[in-house]
Amino acid sequence: MGEVYSHLSEEERQVIQIEVGNGASIRGIGAMLGRSPSSISREIKRNTWFPSNENESYRPYRPKRLKAGPWTGRYYIAGPAQRKADRRRSKPRKPYRLSHDRLWAQVAEWLGRGWSPLPVSGRLRVLWPDDALMRVCPETIYRWVYSSRPLRERWARCLPRGHRRRRRHGGRRTSRFPIPGRAPISERPPEADGRSAFGHWEADSVIGVGCNLHTEVERRTRFLMARIVPDKTAGESVGAQLDMFSPLPAGARVSVTHDNGTEFAHHERLRDGLGMATYFADPYSSRRRGSNENRNGMIRRYLPKRCEIRMDMAKEVREIVDEINNRPMRVLGYRTPARIQLVSATAGFGSACFDCSLAISSSHTSSHECNTFLS
Repeated sequence: MGEVYSHLSEEERQVIQIEVGNGASIRGIGAMLGRSPSSISREIKRNTWFPSNENESYRPYRPKRLKAGPWTGRYYIAGPAQRKADRRRSKPRKPYRLSHDRLWAQVAEWLGRGWSPLPVSGRLRVLWPDDALMRVCPETIYRWVYSSRPLRERWARCLPRGHRRRRRHGGRRTSRFPIPGRAPISERPPEADGRSAFGHWEADSVIGVGCNLHTEVERRTRFLMARIVPDKTAGESVGAQLDMFSPLPAGARVSVTHDNGTEFAHHERLRDGLGMATYFADPYSSRRRGSNENRNGMIRRYLPKRCEIRMDMAKEVREIVDEINNRPMRVLGYRTPARIQLVSATAGFGSACFDCSLAISSSHTSSHECNTFLS
């Protein structure tokens, strides 16, 4: 039978306090207590106490901005160390296992559809508003998925951006090509920045092997349109934009915000041909076009990087776009972009079904959304 591990006691912490004050080494303290030197080292690092963090009398009367760190030196004292350890022990350490069968069955079904944990959590509250058992927060789902290797291998692939480990995503570099007539995003009107007005779009490209996708996302409704283009040239990109925006009423195509890619060098054709204002996000600031980046990430779940995209895949791309537009989003109150697009269009232009005019732009909502609304 292996050695049984036990936590440090308050008496052992008092010995550590005395020996640290006497200048004893970590290994010497460990040998004295019969503990591993790494255990003593972690204990001192975790439970070091700064008096200035708890007592105002240790801090001079000066503005906090003049001093970022602690005002006093660090001390190891058994009492505060024991209190810190007790607080940590009182918190649960194991992730929630989703042991409730009915809850897990529903979460597994939606994860299998490709939903991210955020809409899964929100949709549970919409469908079961009075059932406390049908509740789980997004972070709980993420932790459960990554809590063990078998679960990670089974369910991480269902996440929008599942990896072997959870990680932060850095920004992507943009081109320094000087685009003529470039208007910075700072000049964009407030109604477009605040998403209060309809008809402001964000543009980008999804690169594939062979052909590419040109995508447009309406900022207020998060409605996605996509068109296959043979290459990433400026002429093909602006041609796709003209084909997508021309069938729309003028009030539904007010402006478009691009990134700094060379494929948008002919943006002035949108201004001259359709009267649309064109803006460009700041370099290294893809967050300023977050809606389009988010929708492109959803497309990548169906068409991952280095996959083949062909011109004869228009029907497949349309089905992908329809599925994305009919997926609930938290920012829309867990309604779908297709539904919000329809409501915004009918309210603004009096059309029976504005989405039907988008079919020519290779993006059309599924019939059940339109029928549900019109009934």
